[in-house]
Amino acid sequence: MKIIQNINVPTGNILIVEGQKGKLEMLSIGDYGKDVNLTRQKVEHVKLLPLSEKWVITISTQYGCSMGCTFCDVPMVGAGKNATFYDLINQVLTGITLHPEIKSTKRLNIHFARMGEPTFNPTVLDAAKWFHTHLLPEHEVVHPVVSTMMPKRNEWLKLFIHTWMRMKNRLYGGNAGLQLSINSTNEGERNIMFNGNALSLPEIAKIMDGIVPVGRKITLNFAVAGYEIDPDVLLRYFNPELYIIKLTPMHKTNTAESNDIKTSGKYTEYYPYKEYDINLQNAGYEVLVFIASKEEDESKITCGNAILSNI
Repeated sequence: MKIIQNINVPTGNILIVEGQKGKLEMLSIGDYGKDVNLTRQKVEHVKLLPLSEKWVITISTQYGCSMGCTFCDVPMVGAGKNATFYDLINQVLTGITLHPEIKSTKRLNIHFARMGEPTFNPTVLDAAKWFHTHLLPEHEVVHPVVSTMMPKRNEWLKLFIHTWMRMKNRLYGGNAGLQLSINSTNEGERNIMFNGNALSLPEIAKIMDGIVPVGRKITLNFAVAGYEIDPDVLLRYFNPELYIIKLTPMHKTNTAESNDIKTSGKYTEYYPYKEYDINLQNAGYEVLVFIASKEEDESKITCGNAILSNI
């Protein structure tokens, strides 16, 4: 896969690559580790874990996106067209070839979470099977993660989600993830932020009914930006025994800033997340508070920024 541009950032590399239908965007980055990002303390840029310990490759599942979320720049890249099987596999292999000196890693995280809504692309499921066959046991753990907004106009959504969870539970023995982007428990706020294109919480709960995750729980992600996060609402639909909550900053995309959507205060510190964290824990949820460093957020790390700046 041809690399059009390789952007060095403090945590690794952002790549613009030539896919079979045009430009795609991907990340090959390191990780600070849990002792930095998840300690509920201010995060400063420090030395990353060696890639031989943990390597994160985030790939695009579509060229652009059609969801139209009010905090995301990717729709400006274009409407969502599905990446091919070749595109998905070769984004990961391209990321790996950046570091031929790394022969193996203890944990290779593959995130279907850059440009696009992955559940629109059934080839994601085929790619995950390929990764299991071809990247293990060379890498000790291969951990794929699907991050989805649970789109309303996807007639195959339930089939995709249930197939993915069977793969997580059986093929990967629990070593895979599913993250649902929720952001708010207020349906009015969700309707605006997702441009009317995401399912309601009751509809999401109906699709998820009957799923029991092996290994890590299903993640409910909240980008903190003054939206409602009501534990009582969550408890109606999402059992704390099956779901974990993740609190993150709202990244400073051009679209989010133009719509005045942001994490209040210094999002690199704990206090913008503290009240939500305490309330959710009191409701019985396990909570991950992912605090980003200033360097992570300001280096085109958000989706679409590299391509948009390159056009």
